[in-house]
Amino acid sequence: MPSPPGRCLPPSPTTPPQQSTLIGSVQRAMRLLECVAGHEHGAPAKQLARETGLALPTAYHLLRTLVHEGYLRREKGLFFLGDAAERLGSSGAQEKRRSTMVDALASWRDAIGVPVYYAVYRDGEIEVMCVSDTPGNPAVEEWADFRETGHAHAIGQCLLSQLDEEARRDHLDRYPVQAITPYTVRDSHTLLRRLERTGRMEPVTERQEYALGTVCAAVPITIGTTAATMAISLPAHQADRLPAAARQLQDEIGRLLGSLALSISI
Repeated sequence: MPSPPGRCLPPSPTTPPQQSTLIGSVQRAMRLLECVAGHEHGAPAKQLARETGLALPTAYHLLRTLVHEGYLRREKGLFFLGDAAERLGSSGAQEKRRSTMVDALASWRDAIGVPVYYAVYRDGEIEVMCVSDTPGNPAVEEWADFRETGHAHAIGQCLLSQLDEEARRDHLDRYPVQAITPYTVRDSHTLLRRLERTGRMEPVTERQEYALGTVCAAVPITIGTTAATMAISLPAHQADRLPAAARQLQDEIGRLLGSLALSISI
C-alpha cells in the first residue's frame, strides 16, 4: 500500500444490529441526495423512491429529514438540493471533511497500533485518499503501481468486491491480473471467484500478495453509490494479530460512520 507523506490527499456478519441499521440509513439517505442532485428541475418523492429502489414510506421519512436538516428543499411537491448540500462543495467544507477523515484515521491508528488507509473507487480507478502511520509503524511502500495492482492488495480486492460483475471485469480488462509476488492470485478467474465469495460486510485479507513481508486487511464501506474502504497493514511476523485488528477497525468505523458519511460520499 502506498504511503503518501501528508496524510489526507486532496481532491460482517458479526456487525452489531445497531451498526447495520445506522449504515443502511446513511446509505439510503446518500442515495436520495445523489438522485436529487441528478434532477436539475427537481423530482417528486414517488420518482425518487422508484429511482433509488426505496419503499415510498422510507423515502418520505428520509426526504423529510433531509429537508429539516437543510440538505434538501421542497417546492410545489418537488425536491431540490438545499443550502446545506450546496455548502458541501465549498473549499472550507471540503477542508473540514478532509480534516475529519485525517482525525479519524489517526485515532484508529493509535487505538489499534497499525497504519490505517482510506481509499475509494472513483471513475474506474482505485484512489488512496488518506494514510495515517507512525515511524514505528510505517505504511507499506508503493513499489508496484497501486492502481494497476488492485488484484494483489486488500484495498483493491475490497473495492472490487463492492462492484457489480460488469465493473469488475472492466477493471480487470484494463489492469490484467499479474503475479507480483509468489503469493499473488494467478488469474482473473480465480480472483473473480474469490470476490464472489466475499461477504457483504466481511473484511478482505491478503498475505504477502502485494508486498513480501506484509499482511493486510480492508473493511468494505458503501455509502450511496460510493465504494470505499478502510484498511490496515502489519508485518508478516505479526500476522496472527490481523483478524482481531480488522475486527477492531470494523467496530471503530461502525461507531463513527454517521459522522464520516458525507466525507466518504462526496
